[in-house]
Formats: sequence, C-alpha cells, structure tokens
Amino acid sequence: MSDPDGAVFRVRAVIATAMREHADDPDLLVHVCRACADLLPVDGMSISLMSDTDRREVMFASDEVSARIEALQFSLGEGPCFEAFTTGRPVLVPDLAGATTPAWPAFAAEMAGEPVGAVFAFPLQSGTVCAGAMDLYRRRPGWLSPAELATALAVVDATVLVMLSQLAEADNGMWWLALPEQREQVHQAVGMVIAAFGIPADQALARLRGYAFAAGRLVDEVAHDIVTRALAPKDLDR
Repeated sequence: MSDPDGAVFRVRAVIATAMREHADDPDLLVHVCRACADLLPVDGMSISLMSDTDRREVMFASDEVSARIEALQFSLGEGPCFEAFTTGRPVLVPDLAGATTPAWPAFAAEMAGEPVGAVFAFPLQSGTVCAGAMDLYRRRPGWLSPAELATALAVVDATVLVMLSQLAEADNGMWWLALPEQREQVHQAVGMVIAAFGIPADQALARLRGYAFAAGRLVDEVAHDIVTRALAPKDLDR
C-alpha cells in the first residue's frame, strides 16, 4: 500500500536538510533537486522552468541522459515536459518504445536510440499558475507503483514551494529574469535571426528548430554556430 503521508514526511525532511546546509547558496534549488532525485525510484530527473513553450530553462538535470532528454525536447518543441506544462496534468508513459500512438512522434523517434524505457512528467503547478515541469525517466519500462507515485508527487509539491519562494524575489514577478543563462547562446542566436529576417522571436526560434531538425542536430548546437559566426542566419533558409 502507498503511504502518502510518509512520503511527504520523508521528502520534507530531506529538503529541510538541503535548505539548512545550503541556505546562502544561490544554487539552492539545484541542491534541493539533487537531494530529491536520490529519493525517487528512477534513473534520472530534470527540472525545467517555463513561461511558455518557447521560453524554457533547465534548472537541473541529474545525469547526461536527463540532459539529453531536455535538449531534445527543446530542439523539437515537443515531449512530455511540454505536455505536462500545457495541460497541467501528469504525463505517465511506462513503455516509451511500445506506445502505439505517442503524443510526440518526433521526440519518441529520437528517443529510440537512448537508454530510456519509461518517462514520467509532472507540472510544477501552484493553483492556476504553472511554472515548469519535472521529468523522470527509467531505463527499463514499467509503471510507478502507488508508493513511488506518492513520493514523486510529494517531491513535485515541495519543489514548487521552494522554487516559488526563490523566484518571488525577482522584481515585479518577472521570474524569467532571475533564471540562469543556461541557454544564453540560443537567446543570442534568436536575436541575430530576428535582425537578419525582421521576424518575431517565435518565428526566429521556429527557424532554428526547423534547421536543427533537418540537419539532425540540437538547437543548442546550431545556436552556437550562429553566435560564433560558423553559420550565418541567412543559411537557415538553405
């Protein structure tokens, strides 16, 4: 049987310890996420903060596979993270390879070569406000048990509280400005594409994504080439 109250107690105890040990660290949220990842019965975890499907920053990725999952989702503009964020509901896929009608075909196809059997995504939501999503993966296919799901939900709730308390420090609620520049080059590249074509930011990002997909690359890699002048913005139309 599941024990939701016990899961909440364990998660809160771990987070309290992490907050006490790293109270003055600007990367407090990262330490909290790392502590929570050790509680979860999965092989990897990541946390992304979002204001919409085009504005997203990965705050934490526990391993290289988690980082790859996040990079692919951003490049393709689809995946469990986006679905959880836009619907406000958990996305539970116990057998990614065996899913007959995946909601994100491009992402599912790209993941075929990765050591990922199951993916689970949860919205980071407080009331009607959704600030991002938590992605979990397992190497082997399989459902989360009721007890494991209770732990995951407890981690989500606790992470939201810590996250919102930190982001509330941003002036006028502009929490996006408080995010680390993990994708600074993407933002710079989007600006260069805007200047080259005279188009809105969402269309500029769409061109980056389209070029990256056609070339079999990540958006981050294409953005790096544009910023370093290895690739001209006008080349995106070729």
